[in-house]
Amino acid sequence: MTAQVKAIVSRSYEGDDDFWSIRNFLIETYPIAPPVLNWEVRRWDGQRFHRENLDVQADWQHKIHLWEMTDGRVVGVVHPEGSGDAFLQIHPNFRFLEDEMLDWAEKHRAVDGLLCIVGYEHDTQRLQLLSQRGYQKTPSGFVTRRISLATRTVSPVEIAKGYRIRTTGPADCAAIANLLNVSFGRDCHTAGEYKNFTTHSPSFDHALNYVAETPDGSLAAHVGINFIPENNYAVFEPVCTHPDHRRKGLGLSLMLAGLRQLKQLEVDTVFVDTGDGIAANKLYDTLGFDDTYQGYEWVKVL
Repeated sequence: MTAQVKAIVSRSYEGDDDFWSIRNFLIETYPIAPPVLNWEVRRWDGQRFHRENLDVQADWQHKIHLWEMTDGRVVGVVHPEGSGDAFLQIHPNFRFLEDEMLDWAEKHRAVDGLLCIVGYEHDTQRLQLLSQRGYQKTPSGFVTRRISLATRTVSPVEIAKGYRIRTTGPADCAAIANLLNVSFGRDCHTAGEYKNFTTHSPSFDHALNYVAETPDGSLAAHVGINFIPENNYAVFEPVCTHPDHRRKGLGLSLMLAGLRQLKQLEVDTVFVDTGDGIAANKLYDTLGFDDTYQGYEWVKVL
């Protein structure tokens, strides 16, 4: 243990080379880490590319901290997703670093004396550490759901009358941004943001992103799939339907189309994240996403 600690250095994020090093770290640890210990790669790609302004270097230097071996191998990362939160990405053989990583997060990531950390119910090691350090579990939770396609039969795709399924293209950026805003009750999504992600993210492929289109050409629903070939898994993100077109099975139809395509590609595992919404979870239950991991936000008053 002592030799390991002496061989590890920590430092601030320095630039895009670090982005790719962290991305490779997430890919390399996926097969050996417990489920959902670290982020799936699409989420990390989104941090970098799902934004209007791609110049994040100066900002990230103060927000992201790395732990690495003296040979440059990343073994741990602390970074935010929003304001006042911190996410710990850790090599499973170096979890003894989590206490030190939380020290850094509490000093640099707290807002108004509060810091939020995610803890999954099955990760007793993380939960014990959070509890010992004075974090309190909140009711705010979410579920990561998983399905193994190897032994699954995917039902044929049907679509409600008057709609058609197609994959997306570069010309859809503005329409999809508008659909995301109205479906999720937001106003933050823009055509430029979506174009940057579709252009620069290695995990994005228009051929795996589906929309349900109305006869007049407007978009009624959208399901995005991001494929990580290095680990042979895929992620559904986003899954959304325009409020005027709900309860017609459009989300189910698009996800079935995606699952059938992933089955042809011989993808092993598919993930989807969700909250406690009844309709969304009923949809994922129907599709067989029954391998679930419950997480909650843990908050500390500093």
